[in-house]
Amino acid sequence: MFDNILEQQRIDKSNEFKKAGINPYPHFLKKEMSLSDFKTKFSYIFESEAKRDENSFGIVAGRLKLLRIAGKSIFANIEDESANLQIYFSKDSIGEEQFNLLKKNLEVGDIVLTTGFPFVTKTGEFSLHANEVKLATKSIVPLPEKYHGLTDIEQRYRKRYVDLIMNSEVRKDFLIRSKVVSLIRRFFEDKGFLEVETPMMHPIAGGANAKPFITFHNSLGVERFLRIAPELYLKRLIVGGFEAVFEINRCFRNEGMDLTHNPEFTTIEFYWAYHNYKDLMDLTEELFALLLDKLNLEKIIEFDGNKIDFSKPFERISYKEALKKYGELSDEIIENKEKILTKLKLDGFEANEKLDLGHLQAELFDNYVESKLINPTFITDFPISISPLSRRSDENPNIAERFELFICGRELANGFNELNDPLDQYERFLKQIEAKNAGDEEACEMDEDFVNALGYGMPPTAGQGIGIDRLVMLLTNKKSIRDVILFPAMRPLKSELKEGKE
Repeated sequence: MFDNILEQQRIDKSNEFKKAGINPYPHFLKKEMSLSDFKTKFSYIFESEAKRDENSFGIVAGRLKLLRIAGKSIFANIEDESANLQIYFSKDSIGEEQFNLLKKNLEVGDIVLTTGFPFVTKTGEFSLHANEVKLATKSIVPLPEKYHGLTDIEQRYRKRYVDLIMNSEVRKDFLIRSKVVSLIRRFFEDKGFLEVETPMMHPIAGGANAKPFITFHNSLGVERFLRIAPELYLKRLIVGGFEAVFEINRCFRNEGMDLTHNPEFTTIEFYWAYHNYKDLMDLTEELFALLLDKLNLEKIIEFDGNKIDFSKPFERISYKEALKKYGELSDEIIENKEKILTKLKLDGFEANEKLDLGHLQAELFDNYVESKLINPTFITDFPISISPLSRRSDENPNIAERFELFICGRELANGFNELNDPLDQYERFLKQIEAKNAGDEEACEMDEDFVNALGYGMPPTAGQGIGIDRLVMLLTNKKSIRDVILFPAMRPLKSELKEGKE
């Protein structure tokens, strides 16, 4: 490791610092302010006659992004997470011995701590005139070439640390992500919700329709499933007496990877006693309005070449009406299994003939409707068979009191009136077992403890989940989920694969 010529040269330069009695990896260094704060604090020098203030000093730190040696002086650009800044130092300002050591051994990528006063160069660039420059960290691996940066998309994801060093816009996207999570947390706390944490390893793969990751608990001697969703535990808390809870955390689904799916992803799930799914839709619109406002985004934003209008109330349309309006499908097809199968096959889509009507209607929705839902749209009143945890409609027992929010053809949220009838829930789980036996690998499993919890009585409750990753994609106009996850899942390189397992 670190054995190519350029890396070895940098190691040699690191040793030069050691010979001079300087630790290339010192500690206990304190910077006084960020580069952004330095620029703000001393911005007045642009208005001063001298264009410099030798009586005001700041201590800043940053990574060298540019180094230009001009005889007895050096101009450099340093960068921290807030900004970049030009620094200047010379033999006269820091002393000949230190200058010569830095001139010979300092390189782009190194991190330095510098003390100096603000001034404006003859070309009009705000800068720091250093009277002290200390090496804070010696970089052994060279950075990518400045003008091309880290352009290979696979390398950007695999080496996110380099991506963050080279691309300030990437850092900005993840700052936005962090702010989004913080705003969501504050929003729900202000509404009186309690933040909780529930298990990541479940004895039963449940809470949503998906394939789980399976691990083994050595101490207990049993299999455990990385959680698909926290739903069933959060609803146990509602049974226990909490009336408004939320959790922001990871979920895991052992499924394919594409532009909108990563096997490890972040959601918020929240449950609200004595409220219904219409209240949740209102709450969701309120949340989006707050995010757009706090992030200083317009009411009409661009995403993936589409203009998305948040200035109007979100459309609310039933599942069946959406199949007719957006899918241009007739009642004759929608309500007939054989005609759905014929339609799908004629248009080149695969469908399992063993699926019930609700699951086949879901195939219609996925193939003919979803991609057409550009502006924020709540799809309501789902088929009951694809909603195993939702409450049945009192008016139509084949319909679940459920909605999903779609924006630009992508599902961002799923919510419903929670099923709190333990006998009905037990029967639904039995139906899920039948579906699994019929070939649905994502069907839920029986959770008798949850049914038992419902037996103690859960008040009327509405619950919802929102995908944080897809939400951030939308707000930052990123087409791939990998662009908003710091360390996305990646296929292993051949060099990482164990021998014989390519």
